[in-house]
Order: sequence, then C-alpha cells, then structure tokens
Amino acid sequence: MDILISISPLIIGWILDLMFGDPIRLPHPVVWFGKVISVMEHLFNKGTHIKIKGAFVSIFLIVGVFAVTWLLLKLLSSVWWLDLAVQSVLVFYCLAGTTLIREVRMTFIAVEESLESGRRQVGRIVGRDTSGLSAQEIRTAALETLAENLSDGVIAPLFWFAILGVPGMMAYKMINTLDSMIGYRNSRYKDFGCVAARIDDVANFIPARLTAFLMVLVAGRLKLLRFIVKYGRQHLSPNSGYPEAALAGILDCRFGGPHDYFGEKVDKPFIGEHHRDFTINDAAKAISINRRTEFLAITITILFRLSILLLIRMGGYF
Repeated sequence: MDILISISPLIIGWILDLMFGDPIRLPHPVVWFGKVISVMEHLFNKGTHIKIKGAFVSIFLIVGVFAVTWLLLKLLSSVWWLDLAVQSVLVFYCLAGTTLIREVRMTFIAVEESLESGRRQVGRIVGRDTSGLSAQEIRTAALETLAENLSDGVIAPLFWFAILGVPGMMAYKMINTLDSMIGYRNSRYKDFGCVAARIDDVANFIPARLTAFLMVLVAGRLKLLRFIVKYGRQHLSPNSGYPEAALAGILDCRFGGPHDYFGEKVDKPFIGEHHRDFTINDAAKAISINRRTEFLAITITILFRLSILLLIRMGGYF
C-alpha cells in the first residue's frame, strides 16, 4: 500500500491537470501563498536590516509550508484514501503544464484575429509591457514563456516531488511564488527579496538544465547540447536561458533581445542564431515538445520513487 500511495498521487494529480488545467474557480494554495507573502512584506519591508528581514521571511515561509504539509499528511496517513485524495489534489495544484499550453495556443490564435487581441492574451502569461508589441514579438514572448515555464511549472515541481515528496513540491511552489512577488532588483525589493531570488536560483538550477536536456532528448536532437550550453549561460537569469536555448535550437530560431518592462528598457542577450517569423506550426511543434517532455519527466519521476521505495524495503530485509 505504501508503494501505491507513493506514486498514485502523482499520476492522479497529473491526469487532473491534463483534464482541467489550473483550477481557477477553486481555492488555490498559490493564491494563499501570495496573500501571506504580501502581508509579511508590508510588515517587514521597512526600517533597518531589510535584507535580514527578507531572508527570515523567505526561509520561514518555505520551511513552514514544508512542515505544515508534512504534518498534514502525517496526520492523514492512517486513512489511506483521504491521504491519497489530499496528496493528489496538492500535486494537481502544483503542476501547471496544461494551462500554460492552453494560453500559448490561445495567444497564437488571438494574434491572427487582431494585434490588440494578441497583446491582451500574451499579457496574461508574461511580465513585460505588451502594449507596443508587434505580432512577431507577441509570438516570441509566448514561446519564450512556454519554454521557461516548462521548467518552473512542470519539471521543477516534479524534481522536488522525486526528492522530497509532496511537501517538497509544495515548498518549491512557495519558493517560486516568493521569487515572482519579491525577487526583483528594483528599489522596493532589491534588498528584501534578494535571498528569495537566490533560493529560487538554487532550487531551479538542476531542473532548468534537466528540462533542456529532456527537451532535446524527446526531439531527437542531442547534438544541440553544445548549443544549449553556449546560449543558456548568456541569459540574465542563471536558469531561464537553458530551456529557452533548447527550444530555440529545436525551432532553429532566435529568442531574447530588448524588452520593455513598463517603461524600463531591458536589453536581453539573443538566444539562438536564426531570426525568422513564427507561425502556428511553430507553436504546435513547441507544444508537442512540451507535452512529450512532461510525459517523460512523469515517467522518470515514477520510476525514481519506485526505485527508492524498493531499495528501502530491500534494506529492511538485511
């Protein structure tokens, strides 16, 4: 039964994500995380020792989420079906593959209808100012986000599930939420959020590179590994460039370049070599790569968890 409980929540949660995507109309832990982070930021991001306060808040929330999740599942462990249900729902909340694919597909459809529709749609999934984007820039932004969030929204949660189970998965979501809310280098957050940003960098270091490797593996393009190393390290982020470089190599295109973040121009390095216009076929190919990478990652995670449990059992026999 313990083996079944170990892998079934992942399978059920993943199937739920495939079927429904992000549960917008249901209470979502990430929304709760955001509210708690906002309250803590207003309480502590002032006065002196801002960096220390930010570090305390970040570590407290990450460890707190792990501990609360672990304790909850420990209390439910005697009722196997309830334990299974809760774990499955938490996995469902932590995976974001289907919603991202849906939004990217809708962006490519919207920009065909009108430039304004495309700008409005892509604004749902990117953090930059979309009001002045061209049709090509809209498609580029959508594909960049698709690659980057394959790591953040799918592979990284699976990686931490493999290592630390559902509590690790939930703790990663808190790390990711902290980075998305306070991990900026502007005047308000550069001190308070610097530790949160560094923790996010560490938490995504292996998953980002693993994502890139799995992408070229499912594409049958392992020769792109040198390309990924070359361009992945040029990104401003220590991690985001690797899955973007993988997709740029697979599509034989170029990402990056200057972006407008609400009045502030940011010159991002180019990732890739071949500048060309994107079509709906590029979106279909990128989505296919995402789905196949996700399926492979799910399979690897299941096999890893099974191997660990079998090793533990075998150790108990000696």
